Amino acid sequence: MVDLQADQLRTLDAIATAGTFEAAAQQLGVTPSAISQRMRALEAAVGQVLVRRGRPATLTAPGEVLVRHARRLALQHAEVLAELDLAEGDTPELTLVITGDALTTWALPVLAEASAWARLEILREDQDHSIDLLRDGKAVATITSVAEAVPGCRSTRLGRMRYRPFASPAFVERWFPDGPTAAALAAAPVLVFDRKDDLQDRYLGGRAGGPRHHVPASHEFLRAVELGMGWGMLPDLQSREPEAAGLLVGFDDAASLTVPQYWQQWRLHSPTLDRVATAVREAAATHLR
Repeated sequence: MVDLQADQLRTLDAIATAGTFEAAAQQLGVTPSAISQRMRALEAAVGQVLVRRGRPATLTAPGEVLVRHARRLALQHAEVLAELDLAEGDTPELTLVITGDALTTWALPVLAEASAWARLEILREDQDHSIDLLRDGKAVATITSVAEAVPGCRSTRLGRMRYRPFASPAFVERWFPDGPTAAALAAAPVLVFDRKDDLQDRYLGGRAGGPRHHVPASHEFLRAVELGMGWGMLPDLQSREPEAAGLLVGFDDAASLTVPQYWQQWRLHSPTLDRVATAVREAAATHLR
């Protein structure tokens, strides 16, 4: 039977987090030689290479499997100590991947409440790509547009967010005097969140778009649209107030995109994670369509 020792699994996790054997040694308070010895022993036990030595060190596919296992054990260990009142005031730590739009519009208040019973590390990632961080074990849960559950996880539908194309009144007057014609869209500047953001391209539907500006933060993206840097797709939850105030114009109300929202989390017994999931689902039921 393969013996997976706790100190070896913690070492693998530290290497994955820190990026080098030296940084992992500093994180764990041991020597780099001890890190190397533990890794050699773990790789010998499983009969597979787990870490590609380099700067940074990267995990192989078997290494990613074991890191997910190590992090599940760490979460369960913290919860057992808390249940036995042996955690000395410490609380379980959860790494969550939340989209920028969800954080800006509805998710942050519920996560603030959850911070009373869990230490949270919140990673921001595009909703179509956040699943990768869950798959490789860097996060225990995510809000994503992907319905199919990652192996070892369960998926729950939260609702959907609707996006519409917006611009400032002055921008519409300048670039879309006759509406969003193909010629006008080909010339008008476009705002894109980052290079993974395809919402504007989905709206364009194969039509040419104008020059692009990238603004990778939800609040600043909204402000950039208000300031006339370009047009962009905004969720109803974010655009409602500035539209009512006349700061934004929905220049093509007949066109909208709906993006489904799912909560995916590790499939394991974790009261802390389940409690956060329940709070997220309740908040989503209030705010999402």
